[in-house]
Amino acid sequence: MTESLKRSGTDRREQLLLWLKNESPLTGSELARRSSVSRQVIVQDISLLKASQEPILATSQGYIYMEPAAHAAPSASRIIVCKHGPEQAEEELKLIVDHGVSVQDVIVEHPVYGDLTAPIRVGTRKEVDDFIRKISSTQATYLSQLTGGIHLHTLNASDEDKINDACAALEQAGFLMTD
Repeated sequence: MTESLKRSGTDRREQLLLWLKNESPLTGSELARRSSVSRQVIVQDISLLKASQEPILATSQGYIYMEPAAHAAPSASRIIVCKHGPEQAEEELKLIVDHGVSVQDVIVEHPVYGDLTAPIRVGTRKEVDDFIRKISSTQATYLSQLTGGIHLHTLNASDEDKINDACAALEQAGFLMTD
């Protein structure tokens, strides 16, 4: 009996990997629906897959399977410091993606926990809209609210000029901290 339960979990995790490799991002709720199990079972399965070195990332859009090519460094990458209120997060992100730059993450320096980093992974206006909608629908707070609006982003682009242009737009909008 134990072996059959273990096998069904193994089969389910293999199926999860197939779905994530072909269709990610997928939410835990969607994976639970497809698997006919609870979301909590999916969270446990994903944890087991991560522990077995599967490159799965939890993002605001859902779980993503990181293909080996996705681990390659972009041509240009830069960490920037921004400051603004939560009501300006959408404007900030859209300024960045409109210049062909993706936002990898947000980083804040917490007085107790040190650096807290959360993946954002937005590169299009639709992804920004989805991210903002998720924050609103869950009534979550932005990490930057822990630090008076000060936060860092890792930006990625195909070339430095795109990042320079995005930074110029952020500076003009008053979001970029340079001093």
